[in-house]
Amino acid sequence: MRVRSLRRAGFVACAVATVALMGATTASAAPGDGSAYGVKAGVSLLGAPAINLGPVAAASTEGPTESTAVSAALNGVISTGVITAKAVRDDETGVVSSSASTAGVRLPLLSVLGEFGADAVTATCEATQAGVTGKSELLGLKLGRVGGGSANPAPNTVISIKLGIIEIAELTLNEQIPNPDGSLTVNAIHLKLLGGVVGSLGTGDVYVSSATCGPAAPPVPLASGAGLWIGLAAVGAVAVPVGIRFTRGRRGATQAG
Repeated sequence: MRVRSLRRAGFVACAVATVALMGATTASAAPGDGSAYGVKAGVSLLGAPAINLGPVAAASTEGPTESTAVSAALNGVISTGVITAKAVRDDETGVVSSSASTAGVRLPLLSVLGEFGADAVTATCEATQAGVTGKSELLGLKLGRVGGGSANPAPNTVISIKLGIIEIAELTLNEQIPNPDGSLTVNAIHLKLLGGVVGSLGTGDVYVSSATCGPAAPPVPLASGAGLWIGLAAVGAVAVPVGIRFTRGRRGATQAG
């Protein structure tokens, strides 16, 4: 009877420890997501069929986490130099970081109003346990006859582009869009063509340097990394003493026989 009791105790203790570890595995939340790209465009000029580009140099936390393009161009709309994009996730801290940098940006679509573009355009975002933040940097920004512009514009800075008295486009700098899933998208430049009026250039959108982050993933899932060792230690702490008692019980039973 004593041997059977010890056997039952051993099986129960091991089962409890195993269930505890399995429970820790299923309780781990899915990691946060992030993505980035250099250029994306979809426009229809003066009633012509739509033309599209990109996303160019797309990166994602699901892979590839880094991407590079030598250049990007959509005839008469946009041209760029080197593009780099990166999106990474730290599975221990849950932090998600995304960034996209585009060099030598030119927007010939707006050349009737002077030179529009920038020498270097960067969008970045980061999701931590405290929240999601983002920013944009536009070095050497040129806004033609509109003038002005900052290298570090405030979020959602909107500039009206007019040809005479007709508004033909909206240029949003450091566009920051909170998404329904809790993530944040940062578009360093978003050019929106406004159609439907006499003198308009067409319709569509052009995005330069875009990064999306978050929300952050829970830090250090219990059943991976350091959490795995904690779980295994818990199993060992229960299973080893049970094994000792079980062995002693068997020896006692043998001697009694």
